[in-house]
Amino acid sequence: MSELILPIIEILFGIILLFAGGEFFIQGSVALSLMLGIPQIVIGLTVVALGTSSPELIVSLNSVLKGSDGLAVSNVIGSNIFNILVVLGISSLIRPLKVKSRIVRRDVPLLIAISCAVWAMSSTGLLTWQAGIFLLFCLIINTLWEINTLSEKDEDIKIAEPDINDSLSNKNKLNITYKLLVGILLLGLGSNILVNGSKTLAILMKINETIIGLTIVATGTSLPELVTSIVAAFKGRTDLAIGNVIGSNLLNQLLILGSCSLFSGLRGLIINSDLIKIDLPIMVLTTFACMPIFWTKGKITR
Repeated sequence: MSELILPIIEILFGIILLFAGGEFFIQGSVALSLMLGIPQIVIGLTVVALGTSSPELIVSLNSVLKGSDGLAVSNVIGSNIFNILVVLGISSLIRPLKVKSRIVRRDVPLLIAISCAVWAMSSTGLLTWQAGIFLLFCLIINTLWEINTLSEKDEDIKIAEPDINDSLSNKNKLNITYKLLVGILLLGLGSNILVNGSKTLAILMKINETIIGLTIVATGTSLPELVTSIVAAFKGRTDLAIGNVIGSNLLNQLLILGSCSLFSGLRGLIINSDLIKIDLPIMVLTTFACMPIFWTKGKITR
C-alpha cells in the first residue's frame, strides 16, 4: 500500500501545477491581447477558452508523445462527462441555471453533432491524422462563426472571463512575458508529472491507464472549468456557467482530439474498445441529456 503513496503525491502535485499554470497562462494571454487591442469578447471566446482547456491539452499531448494514447483519449472523454454531470450539477445546486436561446439553438446542437461525429470516426479503433485535420478545420470554422454571428446581447453567454480592469492594459511587457513563460513552464512540468504518476499508479494497481484517465486525470484537468462555473453561479451569471461548459466540451473534442490525432502521425490515435463501446456512448448520452432539460424548462433547476 505504501508504494502507492508516491504516484498519488505525483498526481496531486501535477494537478496543482496544472491549475497554477493555467491561471498564469490566462492572465498573461489576456493582458497581451488587451495590449494588442483585441476586443474582450474575442478574448473570452479564444484566449480564456484555451486557457481553461490548456491542462487537458497539455496532458493529452504529453500522453500521446509518451505512447499513452488511452490516457490522452480517456482524459478528453472523462473531462466532457465531468463537465456536464458535475460542473453543471454543482453550479445548478448553487443557483438554477437559466439557458439563453442561443445556446439551445446553436451551441448544444453543435456539441451533439461533434460528439456523434467523434464517436463515429472512432468506431474503427483509430482516429487518423486526416480526422485530426478535419476536427481542427471545424474548430477554425466554428470560432470564426462564433465571432461573426455574436451580437451585443449574446456577449455574456460565452466563456467566463476574469475580471479585467483598466490597469491591466498598462502591464509592462516584461510582466506579461513572465506570466506566459511561467504558465507554459508549469503546464509542461505539471502534465509530465501527472502523466508519469498516472501511468505508475495504473501499473501498481494493475488496472488499465484509461480508468485513471477517465477519473483522476479528467477530474484534475477539469478544475479550471469547475472553479470558473462555480464563481459565475455565485455571482448570478448563470449563463456564463453553462457557456463555459459547452465551450470547453467543444474545444476538448475539436482542439485536443484533433491535435492528438495529428501528433500521433501516420500510426493514428489508438482508441481501445472499452472507450468505444462504453465511455464514448456515455459522453454522447450525457450531451443529449442537455436538450430536453433546456427545451422543456429553459433552465437547469436544483
